[in-house]
Amino acid sequence: MSKKTFAFIAAFMVQVFYGVTFTFASDVIKGGYIKPFGFILLRVSGAAILFWIFSFFAPKEKIDRKDFIMFFFASIFGIALNMLTFFKGFEYTTPIHASVIMVVVPIIVLILSAIFLKEKVLPKKIIGVILGLSGAVVLSLYGKPMEGSENIPLGNLLVFINAVSYSIYIIIIKKLSDKYHPFTFIKWLFLFGTIMVLPFGYSELKAVDWSIFTPYVTFETLFVIIGATFATYLLNPLALRQLKASTVTTFLYIQPVIAGIFAISMGSDSLDFIKIVAALLIFAGVYLVSMPKAKANT
Repeated sequence: MSKKTFAFIAAFMVQVFYGVTFTFASDVIKGGYIKPFGFILLRVSGAAILFWIFSFFAPKEKIDRKDFIMFFFASIFGIALNMLTFFKGFEYTTPIHASVIMVVVPIIVLILSAIFLKEKVLPKKIIGVILGLSGAVVLSLYGKPMEGSENIPLGNLLVFINAVSYSIYIIIIKKLSDKYHPFTFIKWLFLFGTIMVLPFGYSELKAVDWSIFTPYVTFETLFVIIGATFATYLLNPLALRQLKASTVTTFLYIQPVIAGIFAISMGSDSLDFIKIVAALLIFAGVYLVSMPKAKANT
């Protein structure tokens, strides 16, 4: 398997993990097992422990002192601000509003990549982003809003801040990924991130009654920590070592498709013509953006 093929698989798997996690995280939080900020602290600190353990088996690289500043800012935008605003925003707005706002990430990254990473914005890439955006919006809007959502404007603002924050994070770690192996710097990101989210989540995590956790809820919680955090934060920089930032983030359009497939397999949703068309638009967009250099000069 070539390095580029592995990078595409890594970018795809990130969205698979995230797509499934929406259901798992919702079960744990809305089931009353852990409150949002407590779950974030558990998620970040759990992943931090895993990254530090695995870093002992990773290649040993010397870190430039000046890069610790980049680690710090990456942890702000990619972990603390990113997770806190999303979970809090999700509490106020509806999943539909949140998913529509999140699909602006590839567009923001495309713009930031052109400015800061000097990536070329080719016509086929623009068309791919538009196709993917169209499919994601259709898929996201085709559903019923969740009851009980309140203060939607505030929730939407928080989710938008999350989207911008995540976009900035991708640009920062693109530069770090070109210089270091992911295990070299991600452990520091999560150490800093744990310290940052500790004041927000400590009291909520302390209040958790672990005795009421069923085996399935325990599995869901572990999946969020290991799959949706440890694995995704490792796979994203691995993908960025071979692919452009704008290409990696375009895979985000696959997320609602994965979430839909998972929901259908769990019996909580059904397949219809509109969803098929939306999925085709998304995959066509991803294909155009990730088209090999020989075909699209990307």
